[in-house]
Amino acid sequence: MPNTFARVRAVAFDLDGTLCDSIPDLAGAANAMRVELGMAPLPQEQIQSYVGDGIAALVLRALSGQYSGGDVAESLRSEGFAVFARHYARHLADATRPYPHTETALELLKSLGLPLAVVTNKSEVLAVKLLRELQLDGYFSLVVGGDTLPERKPSAEPLRHSAEVLGVECAQLLMVGDSANDILSAKAAGCPVIGVRYGYGDMDALAAAAETRPDALIDSLPELYELLKPVQAA
Repeated sequence: MPNTFARVRAVAFDLDGTLCDSIPDLAGAANAMRVELGMAPLPQEQIQSYVGDGIAALVLRALSGQYSGGDVAESLRSEGFAVFARHYARHLADATRPYPHTETALELLKSLGLPLAVVTNKSEVLAVKLLRELQLDGYFSLVVGGDTLPERKPSAEPLRHSAEVLGVECAQLLMVGDSANDILSAKAAGCPVIGVRYGYGDMDALAAAAETRPDALIDSLPELYELLKPVQAA
């Protein structure tokens, strides 16, 4: 087993694209926003490419139809954010579901006595609401959203804060995610990191570059138990 995981005493998870597939409801809210503002809906696959940097970035990208955000007037951005937030808060769990085996994996990790956290760029209020709606909230000791701290992923601060709250060193906190932001945040904080292949990011492409290469790749969350069980038993 890699020495990287020998000291793991807690695990932090990204939310969207790692614990659950939320694209249908995010795309639904983005397109509801566009339609209310007199725009045509966008393909779900296009909106999926805009996810990962928080709702403000998603709104800007969905309004412009460009990942770069384009040139969107501040007034339209503010109106769009309000429309999106209103719709998404009401419908954030209509079609969003945990990935297969998510609950099994969380139960297994809990059996090892590991405290678990969620570190996401989704706003804290919406992250807590979604976890509650999916009946996953009871597994986590801490939820850090994109607006919980002055900085969000890929900054190191969310993971440093999580380690402090959970009472472990950064080197003892394992980050699990599907995006470059998750990997960069972990590397900046000095946390080991595992990338999931089933999420929204192209994890194999990320692993090909040194700056975004995780310490390990997994195809399903229960694989975490197999990686960490020998450590905890020892």
